[in-house]
Amino acid sequence: MFKIYGCILGKHDLWLVGLAAVICTVAASACIALLRHTVRSKGWLHHIWLTVAAVAGGFGIWATHFVAMLAFEPGLTSGYHLGLTALSLVYAIVLTGAGLSIAQFRSLPAAPVAGGVVFGAGIAAMHYTGMVAYEVAGRIHWDPALVATSLALGGALGVAGLSVALADPTTRGSVLGTLLLLLAICSHHFTAMGAVTIIPDPTVDISDSAMPSRWLAVGVAGASLAILFLACAALALDIRDRRRFALERERLHSLANAAVEGLIVCREELIVNANDSFGKLVGLAAGELHGAELSRFLPDAMGQLALHRQPDHTVEAELLSNDGGRIPVELIVRPVTYGNLPHYAVAVRDLRARRRAEGQIEFLAYHDPLTGLGNRESCRQRLDQELKIALATKRKLAVLCMDLDRFKEINDLFGHAVGDSMLVSVARSVTALLDETQMMARLGGDEFAILMPCEHAVEAGRLAEQILDALRSSSDDLNLPTIATSIGIALYPDDAEERSLLLSYADTALYKAKSEGRGTYRFFEAKLGVQVRERRMLEHDLRHAVARGEMKLVYQPQNDVQTGTIIGFEVLLRWHHPVRGMVSPALFIPIAEDSGAILQIGEWVLREACREAARWGNPLSVAVNVSAVQLHAPHFVQLVHEILFQTGLKPDRLEIEITETALIRDPSRAQSALRQLKALGLRIAMDDFGTGYSSLSNLRTYPFDKIKIDSSFIRSVDESEQTKAIVRSVLGLGRGLGLPVLAEGVETVEELNFLAEESCQVAQGYLIGRPAPIEKYFNITTNRSFADGDNEVA
Repeated sequence: MFKIYGCILGKHDLWLVGLAAVICTVAASACIALLRHTVRSKGWLHHIWLTVAAVAGGFGIWATHFVAMLAFEPGLTSGYHLGLTALSLVYAIVLTGAGLSIAQFRSLPAAPVAGGVVFGAGIAAMHYTGMVAYEVAGRIHWDPALVATSLALGGALGVAGLSVALADPTTRGSVLGTLLLLLAICSHHFTAMGAVTIIPDPTVDISDSAMPSRWLAVGVAGASLAILFLACAALALDIRDRRRFALERERLHSLANAAVEGLIVCREELIVNANDSFGKLVGLAAGELHGAELSRFLPDAMGQLALHRQPDHTVEAELLSNDGGRIPVELIVRPVTYGNLPHYAVAVRDLRARRRAEGQIEFLAYHDPLTGLGNRESCRQRLDQELKIALATKRKLAVLCMDLDRFKEINDLFGHAVGDSMLVSVARSVTALLDETQMMARLGGDEFAILMPCEHAVEAGRLAEQILDALRSSSDDLNLPTIATSIGIALYPDDAEERSLLLSYADTALYKAKSEGRGTYRFFEAKLGVQVRERRMLEHDLRHAVARGEMKLVYQPQNDVQTGTIIGFEVLLRWHHPVRGMVSPALFIPIAEDSGAILQIGEWVLREACREAARWGNPLSVAVNVSAVQLHAPHFVQLVHEILFQTGLKPDRLEIEITETALIRDPSRAQSALRQLKALGLRIAMDDFGTGYSSLSNLRTYPFDKIKIDSSFIRSVDESEQTKAIVRSVLGLGRGLGLPVLAEGVETVEELNFLAEESCQVAQGYLIGRPAPIEKYFNITTNRSFADGDNEVA
């Protein structure tokens, strides 16, 4: 009778026992390494490495038992049943694989425990099937208690080994898992072998098909080790390739993350890799996108991508983010090789900023950026559309043109910020009065147009009245300067049937409203067209008159009434039109002031007059009329100073003539400008005194050096005692204030004698000298008149 645990040293080949220990160690280590590698693998690689782990582990466990059994030398004839031996190997591989597979199921509660139990059952099934295959010349008896203990040890240590290996990803977990698995195999084997008692019995025959044990030991061990080493080598190579691939992927991922655009690499319909930019677009971390289906984020673009997988071909689509939002994107597809396999990369460009910019550009193409109203192009398109509707429905269409009265002065006085606020206020106030069938557009500057489908003209007039009332109240509410506007109205089809004519006629009516007092509205009348057309042609020619040399200066002498000596000249402007001939200043000066051309013309007059006076040998004064528009211009004082400096004329020889109407628009600004001019050394005269407001406070407030009585009073002194009294009062006022008085329009000797009797200082008029080119007064301006006695009135 032989107890196996009692004859381990005496009846065992220790070399084979050592070989079994080596095989068991290598098997346990390979099994744990392959198990952890299988967990990291995905797809079909996972199943391949699970199969390799099952074969390597099962074969190693089987080989450990088989070599250990071969090491036992009881001195009895023995052998192994071929079929049962092979079945034990199948049990070892299948149950080892099942245990490893179950242990990896994350969805299964206590998966490592269940896997460890199956793994231990595999060890037991392999061992006891192998023992059944063992044929010996004797009878084998089993100790049930040790058999149960072997089963418990194999299962418990198998559970512990797999649990530790899967729970701890570090090297420590790998080593500890290997040791526990080694203990599971060895403890089960030796405990189970301890449960065996062999009683020799010569009557028991060994079958002829049984394999002799001794000569198979080294072959089995060699094959087992070869399989284990090949498995470990394959594992090492795969780990190396995976690390290399991981490093390459990390480099590519870092490079991809440097891109502003989203970038994904796909295999078929699955996302293999994605950068952080794409993750931000869809609202997920880049790591969470691995293995996701591309159609989850681009459901509408998959067909287009399949059709257009050509380099640099762009596809526009909508990206579905994780929160359900849709983002417009542009996709660029390009085939790439990734991990030695064909893939395709998709660059995802966020189009939201571009769409916003395109929307803004489209808005600006048809809208005014300040007020948000339609612009001129938008008005043109809407007007064409409304004309077609009006033609089809037999209705009228009113076109209202409006602009703000004296808006340029408001800009100059209060600044462009206030002017912009006023335009916004006008747009808001007027659009509040309109319904959905009506439209307001800003044509440019302070010009607006309103399109109004209507049944009768009175509806357009009623709207114009509402606009005027609304603008008056809006300026009070917003603490803005008073908003006054003029409105012109033209009707389709009464006045015109073409777009351009309707706008032109509404503009013509607007000019009529302005000429009749502003702050009102007027309908177009046929006769207005000719007048406005003439005025506009005149305005156009006036803007080019200076450049074309059509403007000329004439000079009218001013005499000392008591001595008859010429003391200076007043400069007067004449316009010789190449077609119209001489154009009256009374006609073109108001047009120049309304259009703003007076600034260019006035500068030219002032510069030419100063340049001419600076050449005179006789230091006579020169008087230049300045309009209200010039006086209120922002840089007028600097311009006068520049002209005096450039021409070399002494400031005390220049006299600026201002009418009282130039003072009332903005008294404080006018006072500031006049004081600055006075500081330059100029003289300032109040022109046309008696015809304007004739406010005595103006004489006290403003720094005037002279008063000019209007010619209308001088012409009536022979006929009206009342007029004589007015002239005497003005002359007395001048003496009282210490201001010299100049009488204009002296045409008769009687008028001159009256002025001399009343001690008037200076006079000018046709009696003294008509306006003429300065060459006519050559002797006076060159100082020759003093020597020849010609400087007095004949």
